[in-house]
Amino acid sequence: MKSVVDKWRGFWRLTGFERGIVVEAVVALTVSWAGLRLAGFRRWKAALTWLAPSSIENSPSDSTLESARVIARMESAAARNLFFQASCLEQSMVLWWLLRSRGIPVELRVGARKEGESFEAHAWVEFEGAALNDAGEEHVHFVPFDGPVTSMETPSH
Repeated sequence: MKSVVDKWRGFWRLTGFERGIVVEAVVALTVSWAGLRLAGFRRWKAALTWLAPSSIENSPSDSTLESARVIARMESAAARNLFFQASCLEQSMVLWWLLRSRGIPVELRVGARKEGESFEAHAWVEFEGAALNDAGEEHVHFVPFDGPVTSMETPSH
């Protein structure tokens, strides 16, 4: 297990861009932990949507994919080193927000499966159909809800 000193040394070896992402991710993960519990998924998602600008790149390039991967890696590292364990939903919502706020067109996905008598859910972020924050490909064992979560709304009657 890495000591606190080793973690700080590793942090300072990152580029300025990467350190900025880590700090932003730590704050966003902490606030999202509270936001989901206080406001619920729908309201917290709406707040993150409001905080992310609406201008999204129309034609992502290879550098966009590389930037998305770096941001996902830094956000994951931040989540691993928090004083609490962030859920896949919290991590995915924050990654979705970090990328969207930089104009990267990603989708937040939530899926479900039934294992025996238990119902399980999982969240991940996709860029051009590929999961960014699910290196273990765990998401393939979950059936995504129909369409991206960004477009899901409960119809009013």
